[in-house]
Amino acid sequence: MDQSKLMSVLTETMDQLEPGERTHTLEEYSFDHFRAPHKRMLSKILTLPSARTRHQDDLWRYSKEAIKQSLLKKLLGKDDLCQLSCDLLKDEIYCQITKQLTDNCNRLSEEHGWELVWLATGCFAPSMSLLKEVTLFLNSRKNLIAHDCLSQLRVEVEAIQHKSTQIFHKVYFPDDTDQAFEVDSSTRAKDLCQNIANRLSLKSAEGFSLFVKIADKVISVPEGDFFFDFLRHLTDWTKKAKPNKNGTAPSFTYHVFLMKKLWTNTVPGKDRNADIIFHYHQELPKLLRGYHKCSIEEAVQLAAYIYRAKYGEDTTRLNGRSIQYLLKELLPQYLINIQNPNDWIKQILAAYNRDQGKTPDEAKIGFLKLTYKWPTFGSAFFIVKQTTEPRFPDILLIAINKHGVNLINPVTKEILVTHPFTKILNWSSGNTYLHMTIDNLVYGSKLLCETSLDYKMDDLLTSYTNQLDAYNDAETSNTMTSISNVISSDRD
Repeated sequence: MDQSKLMSVLTETMDQLEPGERTHTLEEYSFDHFRAPHKRMLSKILTLPSARTRHQDDLWRYSKEAIKQSLLKKLLGKDDLCQLSCDLLKDEIYCQITKQLTDNCNRLSEEHGWELVWLATGCFAPSMSLLKEVTLFLNSRKNLIAHDCLSQLRVEVEAIQHKSTQIFHKVYFPDDTDQAFEVDSSTRAKDLCQNIANRLSLKSAEGFSLFVKIADKVISVPEGDFFFDFLRHLTDWTKKAKPNKNGTAPSFTYHVFLMKKLWTNTVPGKDRNADIIFHYHQELPKLLRGYHKCSIEEAVQLAAYIYRAKYGEDTTRLNGRSIQYLLKELLPQYLINIQNPNDWIKQILAAYNRDQGKTPDEAKIGFLKLTYKWPTFGSAFFIVKQTTEPRFPDILLIAINKHGVNLINPVTKEILVTHPFTKILNWSSGNTYLHMTIDNLVYGSKLLCETSLDYKMDDLLTSYTNQLDAYNDAETSNTMTSISNVISSDRD
């Protein structure tokens, strides 16, 4: 196959067409490339055929009957090829799927057909003779998946042109950058995390996780899961959970992120690249939203770090007119109105000048080193409604971090109680709640939280406790090894 011609056919066909101009079918293509339809029985021939009956003879059109013989003439008499993986069968697959999508009035059947097209275009391209027809077919369809299929088809053709079968997936980072990484069907989430860590020169991939943002949810990918399998299951689940008003499955786009998830061994300054790319940009929004308890002095110093990290040596904004807007970028929201804006700016400018000569990256690390002193550093925060503990406010701020589950007064920012993971006996979650049982020596107390982010809280509890168990197992193993070595030494 001439790869340059293959790419040329695809490019020219896509450039010439306007999407949805006219619904394209394989009718004309079938005249030269499809086998002849089966001869009908004599009794049926003598009967005046209806339009529906005539359509049943069209090999390029949808039929309820299972396809029992290949459509392409070039495969006639080559049934043995079905036991092999070969290029001829690639065209046959495209022809059969396209046929079943043509004039198909069964909505569920059509939906499954488009899923097959999506899978096929992501795995292999048709031959040059069929490529133009498939491109025309996809381009003339209004189905939202058709556009994604065209994009995947272009990727496959480019891979053929460059004699490569590599698949690259874009991954986004908290500092608003992104890179493409090679993945395949055997790639697990932990493998991709490690590859990314190596590329970014991180000291370790420990605590990092892939996250998929789809619809209105951000979901962590279990480290042992195959990457593509998880994406497939997630998109299927989302379609079933959020059907369109007409009953059809919606089309969703997703984005993959890498972020720090477990902060157990995170120490600012220990891994510079992790601090600059991940830690700073993940911790900054938590400060500005007012989740941490922060003194005025700390807020001033942190604001100076934030300003330097964003604007470097340019101080014009500190002397500008939009002071109120600037303060929203620099201070926790609950502290902004505690002082006059001009007083804030004066103090921030003084702190900024004290750090003269620091680079933006050094300011980011300075920010992290200051916030690291707080017991809420590295937390995932959740605003919940609780109905089981009369001592606490109805609305709580919950911080899950390496220390355990922290219950915080959302007004004063005081930590009311911290439940270490070792004291959490069990938990369960549903669509809008998380239920925890905590060991208090005498009997288990219960905490029922109403939240739409129950799945995130459940996942974090599971991940932190699994990590703690793994550390304990490793420590026990090391202790046993040391004891064994001592015994062996004594015997010698």
